[in-house]
Amino acid sequence: MRMRRAIYPGSFDPITNGHLDIIERSSKLFDEVIIGVLVNSQKTPLFNFDERIEIIRAVVADWPQVRVDTFNGLLVNYAQSQQADCIVRGIRAVSDYEYELQMALMNRRLAPNIETVFMMAAEDYSYLSSRLVKEVFMLNGSITGLVPSLVEEKMKEKLQAKKNT
Repeated sequence: MRMRRAIYPGSFDPITNGHLDIIERSSKLFDEVIIGVLVNSQKTPLFNFDERIEIIRAVVADWPQVRVDTFNGLLVNYAQSQQADCIVRGIRAVSDYEYELQMALMNRRLAPNIETVFMMAAEDYSYLSSRLVKEVFMLNGSITGLVPSLVEEKMKEKLQAKKNT
């Protein structure tokens, strides 16, 4: 029997508890979930690429069926190279669905053998995004409970380093 493998792509800057909810739920549906961290040179991230990989690996360490990898270029090409059956995408609101549907249909056209599975965000995280977490944090708001404690700690270190320069 062939292993069922899924790719959960994103920039994960930073990874949030909403992301972790999708990862945990996906890990119950698939034999292996690959967190595909997108290399996107057009964005200016809070955490550099190596920092994101290190943080993500630390927060998913308890899930042996989850691994972290990187990719650039077309997601479907990466999915094919990993012999993935599925792409997992989290949906928070109708606005997410419209964008994600377009992407899923294009991916289906490019690689008809790879399915896209949309997972609704858990109610507790339906408003949560990495962008919003960074914004609240930079304005001195509390992000406790929105990100893993390691992420909050690393964000505080980043802020302190920025203040010291």
